[in-house]
Amino acid sequence: MTLHRLLARQIRQATDESGQVDMTRLGELVSAAYEESDRDRRRTDRAIKLMIEELEQTHRRAEHDLSRAREFLDSIIENIPIAVYAKDARDSRFILLNRAGEEYYGMPRQEMLGKTPEQIFPDDIARLVNEQDRRVVDSGTPMFLEGHLLEVGVNGPDRLVNSRKLLVRDGNGAPQYLIGVIEDVTERVTNEARISHLAHHDALTDLPNRSAFNTALAERLERAQEASISFAVLSLDLDRFKDVNEVFGHPVGDMMMRAAAERLVAEADGAFVARIGGDEFMILMPDDIRREDVLSLAERLVEAIGKELEVDDFLSHVGLSIGIAVYPDDGVDAVTLLANADSALYRAKREGGGRVCFFETEMDRELRDRRLLQHDLRQAVEQNQLLVYFQPQARMDGAIIGFEALVRWNHPTRGFVPPDQFIPLAEENGLIVAIGEWVLREACREAASWPRPLQIAVNLSPVQFQAGDLERSIHQILLETGLSPTRLEVEITEGVLIGDFTRALNLLRRLKSLGIRIAMDDFGTGYSSLSYLQSFPFDKIKIDRSFISNLEATPQSAEIVRAVLSLAHALHIPVVAEGVETDAQRAFLVREACEEMQGYLIGQPEPIECYFDLIGINVERRRYA
Repeated sequence: MTLHRLLARQIRQATDESGQVDMTRLGELVSAAYEESDRDRRRTDRAIKLMIEELEQTHRRAEHDLSRAREFLDSIIENIPIAVYAKDARDSRFILLNRAGEEYYGMPRQEMLGKTPEQIFPDDIARLVNEQDRRVVDSGTPMFLEGHLLEVGVNGPDRLVNSRKLLVRDGNGAPQYLIGVIEDVTERVTNEARISHLAHHDALTDLPNRSAFNTALAERLERAQEASISFAVLSLDLDRFKDVNEVFGHPVGDMMMRAAAERLVAEADGAFVARIGGDEFMILMPDDIRREDVLSLAERLVEAIGKELEVDDFLSHVGLSIGIAVYPDDGVDAVTLLANADSALYRAKREGGGRVCFFETEMDRELRDRRLLQHDLRQAVEQNQLLVYFQPQARMDGAIIGFEALVRWNHPTRGFVPPDQFIPLAEENGLIVAIGEWVLREACREAASWPRPLQIAVNLSPVQFQAGDLERSIHQILLETGLSPTRLEVEITEGVLIGDFTRALNLLRRLKSLGIRIAMDDFGTGYSSLSYLQSFPFDKIKIDRSFISNLEATPQSAEIVRAVLSLAHALHIPVVAEGVETDAQRAFLVREACEEMQGYLIGQPEPIECYFDLIGINVERRRYA
């Protein structure tokens, strides 16, 4: 209230009933009012002082936080392992460069900061840098250059780099800074190219491998069908090469194999030569080559290999047998052509080796035998003649962590038929769907009964992904057997993902969502394994046994294994090495930090009864249970 109104109120309070003003009382009221006013003023002063102190503390904290944020940001930028720089957008003058940038350019930042490209780089480089900077500033569009050559930097010219530049504007929208990063990817690109080459080529001879041959054959068939031309496929097998390994040992055998491969390439007149495994080769002859020219070349190859091979003072007489199939007379698809070339090769070997045989219709006996085996396989499925064997998987210290379930066929008259004979047959006629479901059910049922909760791994065929409701089938089997999904691991090859990639990928993700683990089997033998690792988070990679078996003999195999392990470690994916048979192989894998192994060194595929002690079953208790 105003002073006048306050005084009027105080006078009224000091006036008695007769209308006389009690001056003493009035004085007391006035004094009390002044004292209250002083207290209010003091309270206000204290409040203002506290507010000022709080604001000062808040300001100091903000400055401290800002300083820490700057220090943190500076530390992050300084320690980023790729070159980071900032320039003034007006003249491209360097205003920031981190430690990696110093290392990349090969000069201290003091010699670069505050300078333009013309003051640092040669004229041609400076002109290119300025042109790129102006383009980003004028357009406002970031620039991305992947895997290009940049002829500056301490590591010398011809280095492959990924570079990026983007424009930063001020509050008014005007160009202010150019921010850039440069990543030297030379080693990474080189390693990727090397791994890709190794995936397409045989580690021992550096010839194209089976995968590369199948691709070349598919392309040749497509071209031949479109142009109505013919070509020949040669199936080759070295004679008596097994004796070389047994007499001289595998290291000498490997040298002999390389020498034989070199002779084949030298005599093949530019034809496509591939090593598809062991002592087997395939050759694709040029289009529309005459039958007599094919025969002449094949006989020349037999003669060349039949000459003495001398390696490190070792002399060996090996021979060569060749089977030939011609498109379209002997087949119009890859399967038929290869089967007929193999039938012709079988005839050449049976006739004593060192021979050349064209496919002939009477060779259909082998094909009839194949069809008979298919018929017997169907009966084996219907009559429950198949068996499930189990091979242990272990950590590198030997601790058993699980088993892989493997199907076996004990034919009533043929005895045990190798899986690599009847599994392809089952995939051809669709029986693999029923076989795969049966193996999965038996493996899960068996594993669910183990006292020790070890993992169980089951192979899935690409055909199973293409036919039926695989997800529902696996889910139903898990419910029926009571096996925890986390104990089941399904192994797939890249063949699962070839074709309808999106559908297969979605199915794998649904399986993974059930808790099932997914492993990439035969890693390194296909041509797209690396790209598939980018598309799906595999729980495990299995290095193909072919690389492990050659660890001690060929440095190429060791490099492949080392590269795969390095890649897997970078992606945080555990690795299982298949086919581990010797302590030397295990020692190599331990040095390279491989996590798990599988092979004869740990145990062969056997009925589960052979591994009762590993799964925690007392033999006597099992016998009388």
